[in-house]
Amino acid sequence: MKRKFSLFLAALFVALFFAAGCGGAATQSRTNGGASPMTPEERTDAVLSQMTLSEKIGQMLMIGVHGTKLDDDSRFMLSEFAAGGVILFDRNLETAEGVRRFTKELQEARHGEPPLFIAIDEEGGPVARMTDILPPPPAQQEIGESGDPVTARTWAKKTAQSLRDFGFNLNFAPVADVGDGPRYYSADAETVAAFVREAAAGYADEKTLCTLKHFPGLGKGEADTHLDTVVVNADRETLEAEDLVPFRDMISQSEPDRFFVMVSHITYTALDEKLPASLSPAVMINLLREELGWQGVIVTDDLEMGAADIFPFKELGVRAVEGGADLVLVCHEYAHQQDVYNGLLTAVQNGTIPESRIDESVRRILRAKMTLAEAK
Repeated sequence: MKRKFSLFLAALFVALFFAAGCGGAATQSRTNGGASPMTPEERTDAVLSQMTLSEKIGQMLMIGVHGTKLDDDSRFMLSEFAAGGVILFDRNLETAEGVRRFTKELQEARHGEPPLFIAIDEEGGPVARMTDILPPPPAQQEIGESGDPVTARTWAKKTAQSLRDFGFNLNFAPVADVGDGPRYYSADAETVAAFVREAAAGYADEKTLCTLKHFPGLGKGEADTHLDTVVVNADRETLEAEDLVPFRDMISQSEPDRFFVMVSHITYTALDEKLPASLSPAVMINLLREELGWQGVIVTDDLEMGAADIFPFKELGVRAVEGGADLVLVCHEYAHQQDVYNGLLTAVQNGTIPESRIDESVRRILRAKMTLAEAK
């Protein structure tokens, strides 16, 4: 039964998303008896209406896998849990030929037709993958020190071209945080905003999704969220004048289907005294959605980081989605990924999360995937 549904959904997605994006005649009968092109919202809703709850939950899960080729474990996560995205690390990336083969295998093994997000962290400088086969871009600090924001666009285009050649369609970059050090364009908020604008434009030029991170700003953190809880006690006025500037600037003038916003695991006491941003309705819903007006995909940082280790995984994903996240990132252990998936599925089935809330996120995800289909 699942196989028959997958074939039906695949055909529907191709007909409505890919064909329409390439100039095809995806149409819908109107009340006046005529036929006219469907809007992106109508095409998205048409696919969403045919998805099961299990498939919707899968679209909201981005996983890490092990090994350098498709194996039984990764195939199981894609087929049985319908994971909508995969992030690859150096453990997966040994040779150029092997990377291209692996990303192709992953796409072919996905559940249904909407393409997988295949992501990587290719910031440049100290945060770069597969450096033996892909020379990394300069550190963002080096690009910022050039004094010319167009340099960021140039490097983003080069990076996107290289990543697309290897089968990636989503990069978790650029870093939009304000701070000192190799990962940051500058400690000056307006300078960061100018360079982030150009970097995002470079990815858009190459039809590759990028990600602004780590909302609402990692630069003031004095410890590593990979390891433990990190608290920032800056007041709201300081956050407004510094950390939020690049994010507010991009959100105010950009198309929401062209990039994601990644939310950090830092606790910002001026915004939420108890919860890290990645679990906080005050940060993701009140600030990012309602105040800044962000309508695109919100993705969490990896839920396996130490700073997020405050709830069991079956509850952690639920908390993230209740807080406003659309896509939850679980990078390492298959058991944790399954717990997050099952926790979300149970929460909808028992009424803790209404299915309409899931639909909101899946619409955003499908719209982003439609953008990828249109880029082909």
